[in-house]
Amino acid sequence: MQLTIRPYHPADLSVLYRICLQTAHSGGDATHLFTDPDLIGHMYTAPYVFFEPELCFVLTGAEMPLGYILGTKNTAAFSDWCETEWFPVLRKRYPIPETDDGSFQNRILQLIHRGHPVNNDLKAYPAHLHIDLLPAAQGQGMGRKLIEVFINRLRELQVSAVHLQVGKGNPGAIKFYERLGFHEIVNYEKSIAFGMLL
Repeated sequence: MQLTIRPYHPADLSVLYRICLQTAHSGGDATHLFTDPDLIGHMYTAPYVFFEPELCFVLTGAEMPLGYILGTKNTAAFSDWCETEWFPVLRKRYPIPETDDGSFQNRILQLIHRGHPVNNDLKAYPAHLHIDLLPAAQGQGMGRKLIEVFINRLRELQVSAVHLQVGKGNPGAIKFYERLGFHEIVNYEKSIAFGMLL
């Protein structure tokens, strides 16, 4: 199957939601962890394609999306937009959990109510990204190519640096980012923030 990278199109959104869900459990399928299959996409996919669709690229095979990379050139501006335009609607739809049961779904609900605060440790890396590939698209060098496309676009926009976060339960992804030249910025309890100067 020939894999190609193209710009995002609004018709892709429902499939990107599905890809986000099917890769959210340390790279594996998180469907069983959510009662609402759209919840995680509301946090990690849709706001980016509405805020900055020109920074969303889709990997396709047989004309079907199999992965994507998306993000923002300015995390602070993205955070402000989410706070005024995106999260208010979600907060009405999804009440804040009364108790913390430790579940992945509960954590996403808490994030929706907390928002996307700009972390002081990452301010020197103004852009950030998310990348997800279904298993059928992995191991073929396409993750590297997606990141190259994204980084080249950031350079065209004269962005100085980019960051991402990866869960510690995903050692394959950690090695992948290190091989691509990302360096560790902050080692959190459950995740690592990586960055790259552009």
